[in-house]
Amino acid sequence: MSIKPADIPIEIKTIVETLENKGFEAYIVGGCTRDLLLGRTPKDWDLTTNAKPKEIQELFPEHYANNDYGTIGIKTESEHETLQIIEVTPYRSESGYSDSRRPDTVNFGVSLEEDLKRRDFTVNALAYRLSTDTLVDMFDGLDDLAAKRLKTVGDPQERFTEDALRMMRAVRLAAQLNFVIDSSTMTAIAENSDLLSRISIERVASEFIKILSSDTPMQGVMFLEKLGILEQFIPEFLPTIGCEQGGAHAFDVYEHLIRTCQAAADKNFSLNLRIAALFHDIAKPPTRRTGGKNKKYTFFGHEVVGARMTKKILERLKLPRETIEEVVTLVRWHMFFSDPDEITLSAVRRTITRVGEDNIENLLSLRVCDRIGTGRPKEQPFRFRKYKAMVDEALRDPISVKMLNINGDRIMEITGEKPNRKLGFVLHALLEEALEDPTKNTADYLEDRAKNLYLLAEAELKIMAEAGKKKQAEEEAAALKQIAKEHKVG
Repeated sequence: MSIKPADIPIEIKTIVETLENKGFEAYIVGGCTRDLLLGRTPKDWDLTTNAKPKEIQELFPEHYANNDYGTIGIKTESEHETLQIIEVTPYRSESGYSDSRRPDTVNFGVSLEEDLKRRDFTVNALAYRLSTDTLVDMFDGLDDLAAKRLKTVGDPQERFTEDALRMMRAVRLAAQLNFVIDSSTMTAIAENSDLLSRISIERVASEFIKILSSDTPMQGVMFLEKLGILEQFIPEFLPTIGCEQGGAHAFDVYEHLIRTCQAAADKNFSLNLRIAALFHDIAKPPTRRTGGKNKKYTFFGHEVVGARMTKKILERLKLPRETIEEVVTLVRWHMFFSDPDEITLSAVRRTITRVGEDNIENLLSLRVCDRIGTGRPKEQPFRFRKYKAMVDEALRDPISVKMLNINGDRIMEITGEKPNRKLGFVLHALLEEALEDPTKNTADYLEDRAKNLYLLAEAELKIMAEAGKKKQAEEEAAALKQIAKEHKVG
């Protein structure tokens, strides 16, 4: 296991040569060294040197310095995103971690050994000197790389009390690299998992998202749960463990959720779809009832409650608004395809208008992953292919105002009206009719109907325009009311 100098980009070589030509040492260090040894392309590059922050800045006029650890970001002219900013950090030692997040004291100018000693895991404490083709391995990181093992540098208790986020990072790296975690390291994580409460939720969420974005999110979430980390930031998951489902499900709710998420990863689906897969049945425990038609349990309204729970969780994690909206929509409507004998094209069209044309493919993909997560052998049986055909057919029918064979300008022309609130209500009332019966989407019918609708009072028009939205709200309110009789769900 070695690094080939030819694999080092010219931008890195230039910075190293600049430092060494002035008499300083320069090493490629951290995750990029680890990735090079594993034959992976580094996502970012880090260098360490015995030069002081001011000395680095003097050598590289195009730079930025924005933290207390002496890190200097050197700007390059590279066209590759990962090489446009190269971070160079002086050798440093740290001491005192009163908040379990950052050092109270940072000292520059120490030795390479002291610098490597403060790092998190042995596989991240490897340093490579390009000019001499020398790999520095003071903590048996090469052995751990070969064994695909994550192990802390020194005492794991000390490493995790210094920065509690390292516990999340251990799980994230295990998921990304498909590594195991050393037993002593795992024990220390389990014993210190409560320290994660001291870490900002943004940093925790960032690591969580990286876990879900990995090739093995199921393994990552299992580690989080077994080590007591998951309950620190998503306690809502705990009731899913051991929650039996019965019926076609071979697994409890928890295992079904992580298997569904893994199915999304196996198919290389988007991050938002993976999140939706992980959360889609999170409300099954509070909505579970014993008995039902040919079923051991029922979970009436779990998609409605689950959407509310998911929104609350993702807002707590401070994820982007667009992510929250898409995931919540997928969770809310993931049960749409569960009753094949009752679905009509009209219902399909209305669902497309609710979730958005851009999301309907993700909704179908979520259904595929959901089915895989049950343990069923076939992911696209005949009934599912029937749904897909219905969606394709429905997409040819009007599902939005812009697909009507009439527009606002034409309505104003035939009615003599000027732009006003009634115009929008008329268009949406016409859409409601077209959703129910696409044959009405003709210019002749819509023009005659628009004239008649304009004769109605604005309040009556508004009711007609919002009929679909009102029906949806009533259905959700009814579901929540029934659930609230025995359980309180936030």
